[in-house]
Amino acid sequence: MAELKHFEDLIALARTGSFVRAAELRHVTHPAFGRRIRALEAWAGVPLVERDRVPVRLTTQGEALLKTAGQMVEQLGQLRHRMHQSGPGAEAVLRIATGRTLASTLVADWIARLRARPRPVLGDTSRVEIVTGRMQDMVTLLEQGKADLLCGYAHPSLAVPLSPARYHFMTLGTDKLVPVCQMDRRGKPRHPLAEDGACAPLISYSGGLSMARILEDRLDTRLYALSPFLRCDSLDAAHGAALRGLGVAWLPWSMVAGDCRRGALAALGGRSDEIPFEVRLYRSQAALSALAETAWEATQRGR
Repeated sequence: MAELKHFEDLIALARTGSFVRAAELRHVTHPAFGRRIRALEAWAGVPLVERDRVPVRLTTQGEALLKTAGQMVEQLGQLRHRMHQSGPGAEAVLRIATGRTLASTLVADWIARLRARPRPVLGDTSRVEIVTGRMQDMVTLLEQGKADLLCGYAHPSLAVPLSPARYHFMTLGTDKLVPVCQMDRRGKPRHPLAEDGACAPLISYSGGLSMARILEDRLDTRLYALSPFLRCDSLDAAHGAALRGLGVAWLPWSMVAGDCRRGALAALGGRSDEIPFEVRLYRSQAALSALAETAWEATQRGR
């Protein structure tokens, strides 16, 4: 008999294309994860995975099961959440999945607005739970019904793997990546951008970050002399490195505008060097908890 965890395993495998990575997401060992997928195949009576391909792909039957499994896991997760919130003495909880930097900036501002409304959406009897991590992992939480809303970056170089037939989104805000570096004692950029001349050290991002893909696309089209020096696994780390004069970093203007105004950082280049992007809020088309529905509707009206 297939269990709910087996369907969640299949979703994780389809998302990552790797038994090893999927096992990490599911917090089990690689051999144990493989046994669980084989158990699901035994239940289905057909092969579900093409194991001889890299990345791993699902068979036609696996894709068909994945579609139903995704809907079932999501609906069960949302139902469980609504039942939990309707129980005796239950608190209303809004569950948000997002990135580390967004959690402390735009998402925090959005939550503050929901509390500051004349009729607050988030009152004394409600609670907010924020989970942060890689976008891939946050998408999985939304698909499994373990998050009500997903907040993430949107850009043509980023593909958020959520079906428009099952998920809505709205634009929560806009921002731009701006190249910055430390200002020296003479009030000049310590690492100016130049197409020829001195090579500036580049502060870049680890491959798992959304900003890594956004930045790589832009750097491929620019002729600046940049030498990869430091890779960071968060925007906060890149921000700190830029403030200490370690190189040039493309950072959200919302994060560095204050530093540039007070002369700690210098904005480099021109408008063509800026990378605009959106911040979007995603939700399932299925019914959410009363609090999540109210927060979504209030945000739509307030845009």
